[in-house]
Amino acid sequence: MILTTTIPLRKIAYARSGDKGNNSNIGVITYSLSGYQFLTEYLTSDRVEEFFKPLGVKSVLRYELPNLWALNFVLIGALAGGGSRSLRIDSQGKALGQAILEMPIEVSIEKLDSIKKPNGNA
Repeated sequence: MILTTTIPLRKIAYARSGDKGNNSNIGVITYSLSGYQFLTEYLTSDRVEEFFKPLGVKSVLRYELPNLWALNFVLIGALAGGGSRSLRIDSQGKALGQAILEMPIEVSIEKLDSIKKPNGNA
């Protein structure tokens, strides 16, 4: 039996986000190559779409940036019309990067030390 724990994504990555019209993009950058390898398997477009479903996201595209140990997600329809049309408080998606960092991630306890933030407690 593999022992697992649930941690917030922020324990193994940081993020940046922004907008392009009605869509938002979120870059998720890991602290290590092993963290990147873990997230390429775990953090799928479907998982991100499900997490942001309450915002009315229509679909999510994922792009891999292995040289940066990063994943970029484009959330289609996430901004309810975009900066000049939306009545949302965050109509430009700047806070979505912070939001994704609260996503619960299930990871094996054995793997946790190799993927968490350096000098960070998971």
